[in-house]
Amino acid sequence: MVRLHKIIATALGSGYAPIAPGTAGSIVGIILLYAINYCFYSFGATAYMVSWLDMSAIILMLFVGVKSIKEVHKFWEHDAGKIVIDEVVGVWIAVFAMPFQWQYYLYALILFRFFDIAKPLFIRRVDKMGGDWSVMLDDVLAGVYSLIVMQLLYYLNII
Repeated sequence: MVRLHKIIATALGSGYAPIAPGTAGSIVGIILLYAINYCFYSFGATAYMVSWLDMSAIILMLFVGVKSIKEVHKFWEHDAGKIVIDEVVGVWIAVFAMPFQWQYYLYALILFRFFDIAKPLFIRRVDKMGGDWSVMLDDVLAGVYSLIVMQLLYYLNII
């Protein structure tokens, strides 16, 4: 069971990347969501259906991710660099309900990494709270901020 939690916490091992594991985890997350959504649309799903499926996946991975974070914290230090499941959840939030075009997934990835690295607007405070949930919630907040910017840019016809 520990092996499964390590696979989840490292986002299929991407957290072991020697350089920028958070970025590697975010890239794996965005590619995975794009591939999943591609399959949904290929089978005739509507944008409304895909949004519901994506939201379900985000919520499920939020709780599964925190459980895995809790389990690996028994062996690894708090918020170890190789724990990147939080980046996966955050980047999924960043692209939630955007049109299915690869450019939007790329923009969401870039915006999410900006907010995750810069940690503005209370993200740093959430990150410093401590505990298993803080590891996840700072990236959730970065994803929400990214999503707000993405939606604004989209509806203002900037992107």
